[in-house]
Amino acid sequence: MKYKLLGRSGLRVSELCLGCATFGTNWGSIGSDKQESGRIFDAFVEAGGNFIDTSNRYQESQSEEFLGTFIQGDRDRLVLATKYSLFDGFSDGRDPNACGNHRKNLFRSVEGSLKRLKTDYIDLLWIHIYDYTTPIEEILRALDDLVRQGKVHYIGASNFPAWWMAKANTLADFHGFSPFIATQLEYSITERSCEPEFLPMAHEMDIGLVAWSALGGGMCTGKYSRGRLDNTIPQRLVDEIDPAKRHHWRAMTERNLGIMEKVNRVADRIGRPTAQVSLRWLMQQPVVTIPVFSARTVEQAKEDLGCGDFELSTQDMRELTVASQPALGSIMPDVGAYPYPMLEYGSPALPEFYSRFLLFGQVEEKIVNHRRLLPYQYHRDAPATKGAPQPQQLKA
Repeated sequence: MKYKLLGRSGLRVSELCLGCATFGTNWGSIGSDKQESGRIFDAFVEAGGNFIDTSNRYQESQSEEFLGTFIQGDRDRLVLATKYSLFDGFSDGRDPNACGNHRKNLFRSVEGSLKRLKTDYIDLLWIHIYDYTTPIEEILRALDDLVRQGKVHYIGASNFPAWWMAKANTLADFHGFSPFIATQLEYSITERSCEPEFLPMAHEMDIGLVAWSALGGGMCTGKYSRGRLDNTIPQRLVDEIDPAKRHHWRAMTERNLGIMEKVNRVADRIGRPTAQVSLRWLMQQPVVTIPVFSARTVEQAKEDLGCGDFELSTQDMRELTVASQPALGSIMPDVGAYPYPMLEYGSPALPEFYSRFLLFGQVEEKIVNHRRLLPYQYHRDAPATKGAPQPQQLKA
């Protein structure tokens, strides 16, 4: 196991994060009992993993309770992350302040998590989800108070807009508050819609990316393929089986099945399980990306942990990146969505104008600009997009 610096901090976290949403039985079939959860935890730690992720709401708080037992005796070596914002298992649903991002719920939730985890500090506290309500300044000050009290060491934000993260860290720097060192977001080889906004933000502001659903809820494991759309497939992966029961995570699409065929081919060629290849693709992103993986059995966990034993070649990375390129509704999808095509090449509405020539004239080629990075050029060897119009092809 290797370790990476998490965002703008000195904190070293394992290149894989153990997601503990499956630690518990209160959510039925997607969980594991305490004995099996303990075996999964031990396998991760024995492999060198130190980054553990849970939430006050996972398995209705049972996940935190299990971890409170597992971490005893090795607490200081672990980087323990949990979350607040959602109603937890101890709320009757009638208290309007028992949820959300505000100060009162924050302090209530953290005290509950500390008791269940049997620890006196949380290494990384995530805000679980954007509530569209609480002012940024209130959140920053409340989180900073917990950091100064020593109950929380670092803070992160999960499922927040990129503009909010940028604004929050700008305000934190100005006021001397603790900044967000990482963001947790849905990111996998089949779900890359976060890239246009979050990759440039993470690169520019040195914010770590922690990818939840790194295996697409099972889609990216290789277990599902065309011709297997039947009742054995988890409902969260279903597209058209039963529209009346359709889950909002509809991963079982023709596009994603096509992507996974490419991933399966690469996996077969290099002799690795598909899940390992899917995780490895995330781990090799240029912006520091830590996949969160979860398992229901220790056998699943040990197989997934094997993704740290190899690297994908440049050719394999390029093949998978091209195959999984998201549909952005852009005239140049490999450049990204608006405003990037306009900034780089111009607009179909103004075909006679080349944006970069208007901006720089003839001097751009003389400027070595290491800051010019487009969202989809993080994956490329050359700054120019293949097939894109070049300056000499366009009129100034």
